[in-house]
Amino acid sequence: MSTHTIEMHRVLRSTPEKVYRAFTEPAAWSKWLPPFGFTGEVHAMDPTVGGRYRMSFTHFASGHVHSFGGEYLTLTPHQTLSYTAEFDDPNLPGRMQTTVTLTPVSCGVAVHVRQEGIPAVIPPENCHLGWQESLQQLAWLVEPDLGS
Repeated sequence: MSTHTIEMHRVLRSTPEKVYRAFTEPAAWSKWLPPFGFTGEVHAMDPTVGGRYRMSFTHFASGHVHSFGGEYLTLTPHQTLSYTAEFDDPNLPGRMQTTVTLTPVSCGVAVHVRQEGIPAVIPPENCHLGWQESLQQLAWLVEPDLGS
């Protein structure tokens, strides 16, 4: 089975702690991870090594739902996390693995995302576009410092 791998990098004016929380708190994840035009719902989340999660994205215009879930493989607070994802749709076979590395830098935190095992039916440029949108929404979530 043919698959793709993509890598994304973005520097955020935030802290590794806030960004890590955005990956491990259900309300935050459902707010920023769905690309533009989608809403998200986290149905279950146990962010521990071996813990599992379930999530769905709903295309706002069509109402079409994509459900998926996976397992947490690595969790090093404020530094790295990796997890798998498998779609419920049999037309999107296989298991993807996403690894996120957070590195403090002088102006905030560098976020590096590597996603492997993307089903061949999904063009890599679509994944890049989706992740660019998601990372923009992540920035909107974690960059404001409202002092509270």
